[in-house]
Amino acid sequence: MDRLTSMAVFVKAVDLGSFAAAAAALDLSGPMVGKHVRFLEDRLRVRLINRTTRRQNLTEFGRAYYDRCRIVLAEAEAADALAADQFSEPRGRLRVTMPVHFGRRCVAPVLLALARDHPALELDLSLSDRIADLAEGGYDLAIRTGTLEDRAGVIARRIARQRMIVCASPSYLERHGAPRQIADIGAHQAVVYGRSGRARPWLFPCDDRAPVEVMPASRLRFDDLDAIADAVTDGMGLGWLPSWLVRERLQAGALVQLLPDQPEFPYDCHALWLQTPHLARRVRLAVDALAAALPGLMD
Repeated sequence: MDRLTSMAVFVKAVDLGSFAAAAAALDLSGPMVGKHVRFLEDRLRVRLINRTTRRQNLTEFGRAYYDRCRIVLAEAEAADALAADQFSEPRGRLRVTMPVHFGRRCVAPVLLALARDHPALELDLSLSDRIADLAEGGYDLAIRTGTLEDRAGVIARRIARQRMIVCASPSYLERHGAPRQIADIGAHQAVVYGRSGRARPWLFPCDDRAPVEVMPASRLRFDDLDAIADAVTDGMGLGWLPSWLVRERLQAGALVQLLPDQPEFPYDCHALWLQTPHLARRVRLAVDALAAALPGLMD
């Protein structure tokens, strides 16, 4: 007899309280249910169920074995579901939290294309620069940029790298000149990104050492990247911005990239999800789609 099948019959007999009820539920004969249970008992050399003409009771070992059988059967079902899910149509709601600008410009278009290809997939996208908790918010995915905190139970996969560049408008450069090296930034005004009242330093790669941090002088601070790009384009100071955000302005000549000999800082972008034995197909497809599409958008 097949051991897994006998385990399933044994569990059903315990759940329903009798061999007869298990036989009816499984479309088996009563004697066949008994054979499955005896097969397990003979194999284990221990009694699982004390049976009389009126009732049946689990032995102490039978209770422990029943609990383990339920775990084994659940894992077997999960394994079968994993194989079926591998080729199934992704469906259900996909909840994703992401930064506002990176999400709107880069992430959302990729996920919308995925939803267009898979009509059974639902999207619930939250665009916010607030760091949301995956479990508390009920999110399947979180898209984060920059340095990640090391958190137990959370899986992270890098899906892209943003290139951060220093830029300014031609009008600003006419009035103030251009910095030739990192140390020159201190002599210029800048428009900086700040969140929660704290401005973020500009980072520059430095061989194998930690990146150089520069906190430029600034009288304009925004928590909105588009607003920074607008102010920099208007000649209000230098900006340190993702290349994808200012690509069109650079191509049109509205902004000029500075420090061309300085390596650009690669700002990592990650997809995060809660650790689980079985990652839903819709989540796996979304992560794969982002990892395939976003690097091309970052150039």
